[in-house]
Amino acid sequence: MELVEIVGIRFKSVGKIYYFAPCGMLLHKGDRVIVETVRGQEIGTVIVENQMTEQKEKFTPLSPVIRVATEEDIETDKQNREKEKSAFEICEEKIKKHGLEMELVDVEYTFDNNKIIFFFVAEGRVDFRELVKDLASVFKTRIELRQIGVRDETRMIGGLGICGRKVCCASFLSEFTPVSVKMAKDQSLSTNPQKISGTCGKLICCLNFEQEVYEKAYETMPRVGYTVKTPDGNGQVIEVNVPTETVRVSLDTRHGSDIRSYKASDLKIIRKNVSEENSSELDSMADKD
Repeated sequence: MELVEIVGIRFKSVGKIYYFAPCGMLLHKGDRVIVETVRGQEIGTVIVENQMTEQKEKFTPLSPVIRVATEEDIETDKQNREKEKSAFEICEEKIKKHGLEMELVDVEYTFDNNKIIFFFVAEGRVDFRELVKDLASVFKTRIELRQIGVRDETRMIGGLGICGRKVCCASFLSEFTPVSVKMAKDQSLSTNPQKISGTCGKLICCLNFEQEVYEKAYETMPRVGYTVKTPDGNGQVIEVNVPTETVRVSLDTRHGSDIRSYKASDLKIIRKNVSEENSSELDSMADKD
C-alpha cells in the first residue's frame, strides 16, 4: 500500500486532529502553522509530528501546510480572538432584536477574515436568514451560523463533571464516541439517568473509558443473575467486582440463603440470566449527540 507523509494539526486547544501534507517541512510538536482548509487559510498547532503512514481514506486528499506561522501571523490570530469578543456581543444584541429562540455559544473568525462563524444551540429549527443579512451588513464579510449539540456546547464553555474535575471534552477528549445505558449496567453503576448524566445532560463520556476492560472480563466472568456452580454448591450471582475478579453468590441451603464471595476462576457457569435477552434494548439506548 502507498505510504504518505502526514502531520496532525489541531485548531482548538481540545478537539479533533486533522491531517495535512507537510510539503517538505520538518515540523515539531507545538509549532504554529498556516494550513489550507475548506474554509480558507487557518492557523493551527502541530500535535502529530512528521510521519510516514499508509494512505487512508480520511487522509484523502491531503491539504498542504503553507508555512510555519510568523510573528505577524500569530499577532493576526491574537487580534482575531479579540474581535471575536466584540462580534459575540453584537450578535447577541441582534438575536434579541429579531426575537429568535436561540442561544449564542461561541464566535470564530477564520484566519484570513474571510468568514465569521457563529455557533449556537436551539431547541428546534431557527429561521435566521434576516439575522445573517443584519450581521453581514455590520461585518462586511461572509457569515455562517452553525447549530451545534449540547455536547459541543459543553466542550466550548467548559465546566466541572460529577467527579469534581474539569469535563473531559474540554480538557483532553478529542472526539465523542457513542455511550449507552448498557455500559453503566456492565460496570455495576446506577442506571438512573440523573446519576450517569454529565453537565451537558447526556450520558457521561467516561462510561467508555473502562468498557473494553469489562467486556473482556465478562468473556470469562459470570454476570449478575447467572446460576453458577461453586465449591460449596450451586447459587445465583448477586454482585460482580470486575477489578478484583471476585463474585458474590447467594447459595440455597437448608437454612435459607447464604451469601459468600468467590474468585471468578473458582466458578462454573450453569445458566445465564434470562434478562440478557433484553440487552439489545439497552444497546439501542445509545447517546450519540
